[in-house]
Amino acid sequence: MKFFIDTANIEEIKTAISWGILDGVTTNPSLVAKENCDFKTVAKEIVSLVDGPVSLEAVSPDAAGMVAEAKDLAKLGRNVVVKIPMTSEGIKAVRMLSGTGVKTNVTLIFSANQALIAAKAGATYVSPFIGRLDDQGWDGMQLIADILQIYSNYGFKTEVIAASVRDPVHVVDCARLGCHVATIPFAILKKMFGHSLTDSGVAKFNEDWKKVEACKK
Repeated sequence: MKFFIDTANIEEIKTAISWGILDGVTTNPSLVAKENCDFKTVAKEIVSLVDGPVSLEAVSPDAAGMVAEAKDLAKLGRNVVVKIPMTSEGIKAVRMLSGTGVKTNVTLIFSANQALIAAKAGATYVSPFIGRLDDQGWDGMQLIADILQIYSNYGFKTEVIAASVRDPVHVVDCARLGCHVATIPFAILKKMFGHSLTDSGVAKFNEDWKKVEACKK
């Protein structure tokens, strides 16, 4: 499974890169707004920092506007992926961009029908929002399973990015299903390192090592 980090915070991205496990980044206008930054400025920095895919969102309401934005964003780097909303205009834009070399990530997916349409249009990625579904009493993980089964049935090359990840369990469940990517908030990614038994074990080893060092004196 590929790990993307869902953030526009440069320091979080640099930290995740230093861990050696980061495969890409996803952003959206809300995440950029949190950083109080000019979009193009922060986008250029992220694209230059990250070797893997970087999803940047188009915000035009119509297909022609999305396509123009997508082509402009793609100039920032070969690793740019353009996020396109799951609307009829968005799907038109994905179809128009398919085959041009501009990679797309159809976002705000909440049903298998939407994911099927996006794949047929030629999307590079789809992003089902599992956490938001769970919040409304739906089964986000079942949606991941359904999409993966449908894509397998028909040989679609579109990759599935599990988005709106709420906790480390979501990541494990997605990995068990064979989901291609999880895009994970920084706080959740940090939690994935932890376990109380690991913490107590490290503390015990350190305590015992102090005793070994004391014997040398």
